[in-house]
Amino acid sequence: MSTVGDAVFERLLQAGVTHAVGLPDSVTAPLMARFDAHSDTRWIPVTREGEAFAVAAGLWVGGRTPVVVIQNTGLLESGDSFRGVAVRMGVPLVTVVTYRGLAGMRGAGWTGSEPPDRSWLVRTDVDSTALLTEPTLRAWGVPYRLYESPDDVDRIRHTAEVERRPAVLLISRSGGTP
Repeated sequence: MSTVGDAVFERLLQAGVTHAVGLPDSVTAPLMARFDAHSDTRWIPVTREGEAFAVAAGLWVGGRTPVVVIQNTGLLESGDSFRGVAVRMGVPLVTVVTYRGLAGMRGAGWTGSEPPDRSWLVRTDVDSTALLTEPTLRAWGVPYRLYESPDDVDRIRHTAEVERRPAVLLISRSGGTP
């Protein structure tokens, strides 16, 4: 995620983001390191993804501009915290979510148009998390965007601010649109 992470970091920095809160994975660790190393930003690690939304909401209430950085498996794990804190409070929170399992699902022939049925969910050769990511965001009514270019960072931030609610930027391991 070095070039994607750099581009995402620069756009978030330009937008005034002060804190990155989350639990890094192999894709987002370089992005979190950028937040940690920069003099105007801070990385706040959490032990579970659900904590990230409460910490970010607290930072927002305190006048800061946080971003949450987690993996899609963590997004699913943190559903109640996401709903009960960030969504309910109307926090205009950009959430960067890595799209774990997407490459494997695509490699297995999944096109993205199939419903999340049993035949895909029980396969041992793929990580079905990718299968559940977008349908879950749609079911929760959360706006999201697949990362294709640095402009998508601005678009998802704008959506969060205008709609006064969290919005998700999905980033695949390859750094492009799934």
